[in-house]
Amino acid sequence: MSSLPNDAATATADTHTIPAPTETADTVHLPTADDANDIAPGLVTLRRALHENVEVGLDLPVTQKLVLEAIEGLDVEVTTGEGLSSIAVVLRGGARKTDSTGVVPAVLLRGDMDGLPVTEATGFDFAATSGRMHACGHDLHTAGLVGALKLLHRDRDSLPGDVVFMFQPGEEGFDGAGKMIDEGVLDAAGPRVKAAFGIHVSADADLGVASSRPGPYMAAFSKMTITVNGKGTHASRPATGKDPIQVGAMLVGQLQEYVTRRFDIFDPLVVTVGQFNGGTAPNVVPDFATLVVSVRTFSETVTSRAEAELPQLVRDLVAAHGLSADVEYEQILPPTINNDAEAEFFLSTFTDLFGEERTVRKANPLPGSEDFSRVLDAVPGAYGHFGVALPNLPVEEREANHSPRARHSDDGLADQALFLAHLAGRRLAQLAED
Repeated sequence: MSSLPNDAATATADTHTIPAPTETADTVHLPTADDANDIAPGLVTLRRALHENVEVGLDLPVTQKLVLEAIEGLDVEVTTGEGLSSIAVVLRGGARKTDSTGVVPAVLLRGDMDGLPVTEATGFDFAATSGRMHACGHDLHTAGLVGALKLLHRDRDSLPGDVVFMFQPGEEGFDGAGKMIDEGVLDAAGPRVKAAFGIHVSADADLGVASSRPGPYMAAFSKMTITVNGKGTHASRPATGKDPIQVGAMLVGQLQEYVTRRFDIFDPLVVTVGQFNGGTAPNVVPDFATLVVSVRTFSETVTSRAEAELPQLVRDLVAAHGLSADVEYEQILPPTINNDAEAEFFLSTFTDLFGEERTVRKANPLPGSEDFSRVLDAVPGAYGHFGVALPNLPVEEREANHSPRARHSDDGLADQALFLAHLAGRRLAQLAED
């Protein structure tokens, strides 16, 4: 990563002077709801600028510039990525104190910044017109993380440790989290962070309601690519060839049947054929057909079993029809597993700020996947969701993330920023006492 100067601090890793540890302040001052409401208009403006100028993947120069402008002048250390448009910001506490392990504790907060190749149909007056869209709400993640930084910056003199703000590109299928970890984000403050937290907004969930759970929270994601090799012929005489489309269609059903009879429903495996391509004309049996399969799992045991069993099942089934299959299997992301204690802290902090009626403890994991799993593989932490449905939109008209009509409200930005700030500040206070 490369370092950038900020107006109030020269932020190079070699020259920035890290404050010496002191005795912890008697009270850790943390922002109030009034503080969050005070900065909310600026967060809304930033969110809408990000939404209108959405970028996809790992290279987000406009997004990066907007974030850097939003935090300009703060007394922080700013580091940008070498191989991607990431930003790592370190806020040094003014009451830094070594913990029981002999280091000044640090906590990480993460917000992802990239969008999707979706043509927007929300009707917002700030809608993107580029064929790209913040259909997953990462514009709110970014603006909310900027808000948490600004709130904690006001109270930095009382913080007994440091906070790392992870502004991440490439969550939507590019493993941006893994790449930021490779470039050192978990060690941006010096010692490795002691805890990490993130939240994801949901366009179809009630505004201001948060949810999470201890243990497995989101699924591992693997991809299986199958090429069924047949023998092309005239469609009127299929017996003179070997039809890969017919055999591919058989696989779609057989994969589902296998899952229901071989895997425990309480440690599930979710298999979906998301792509099926073959043929060029209705009167031709093609030489091959290709299927691309999404595999979601919630434990290491089932993740390993799926990789061992599914490719062999495919090859055997195809061979039974006299054809052959090439199978590529790739584990893309591990499951997102919340540390039990950190998840309880996540939920209790939200409840303390906003009440039991706005806090949901999920009974079961979610089948989606998330590259924050890379962070939680490396350090303890927790991840959860936060509802941002438009407040006056009927439930039946809400559409989920990734829809071209997913409409995320920015009315929850103040609460989002306040919650993130308290996760970091309260956790630092605990760590300083340990």
